Amino acid sequence: MKFRALAPSLIAAALTVSSYAQAGLAYISNEKDDTLSVLDLNTWQVIDTIDVGERPRGIILSKDGSKLYICASDSDTVQVMDLATRKIIANLPSGADPEQFSLHPDDRKLYISNEDDALVTVVDTQTHEVLAQIEVGVEPEGMAVSPDGKWAVNTSETTNMLHWIDTETHELVDNTLVDQRPRHVEFREDGQLLWASSEIGGTVSVVDVPSRQIIKKLNFEIKGIHPDKIQPVGVKLSADGKYAFVALGPANHVAVVDTKSYEVVDYLLVGRRVWHMEFTPDNQYLLTTNGISGDVSVINVADLKVERSIKVGRYPWGVVTTP
Repeated sequence: MKFRALAPSLIAAALTVSSYAQAGLAYISNEKDDTLSVLDLNTWQVIDTIDVGERPRGIILSKDGSKLYICASDSDTVQVMDLATRKIIANLPSGADPEQFSLHPDDRKLYISNEDDALVTVVDTQTHEVLAQIEVGVEPEGMAVSPDGKWAVNTSETTNMLHWIDTETHELVDNTLVDQRPRHVEFREDGQLLWASSEIGGTVSVVDVPSRQIIKKLNFEIKGIHPDKIQPVGVKLSADGKYAFVALGPANHVAVVDTKSYEVVDYLLVGRRVWHMEFTPDNQYLLTTNGISGDVSVINVADLKVERSIKVGRYPWGVVTTP
């Protein structure tokens, strides 16, 4: 039997397909386009655009990375996408206007902020059953579950509080007052500290989880930028525990905070109206979603340098990455 050699062009095409199959990817929700952009992390190219529900905002991965959960805010649902096919396979009963959410370490309980109803809805991602609806403050937004699964913490933008929900009983057991319009909460990897941004207050509060008390409040100042434009939203903590990165909204910068001294060590200029951030799987880069400029900035974490920007859809909001 004779075998005919493949033409060089076919070999190149096969290698390209293989490299895309193995490359890390980022998924970015585009709030005004009702789409997700799929970004190849090797080539820094957008390789796909996927239609989803209306006004997609928060997005997170299942623990095994096989599914993507999407807050389709104006569709009043959380969509479930199978990442192998990039198809929507289910719609979860999220409650009205889901904006952010967080998945319990058990990979089943999904805690969802319902901004219009002042509720947190808890949904079982396997049975699609609503397990609880918990009354919280006015305009709930941020949502995080502690690494040990004990706490679900919600922020209310108008009540200016962090609401502590016991995940065993689904009862609201405590509140922590923070500055005006809290938008995002992020647990440290060991679960002992919680970082909470306050957009209009212009601050980030660092909260001791066992006592649920603020132990440090961070302020930001950028030369040439009016304080009113410095509006903290997203927060990400580096894997080595060295830095906290804070997206400063219309200030168009990301603050780099030393987590030991709580001093700001740098301000990195990114795109316009920076919302949220995510590390690449190897933790070498941090991606930022820049709403008004419609792009993603790529920060080299080791050098603390912005290396490039990549155009995506209109008003990119959320971002996750996969290996």
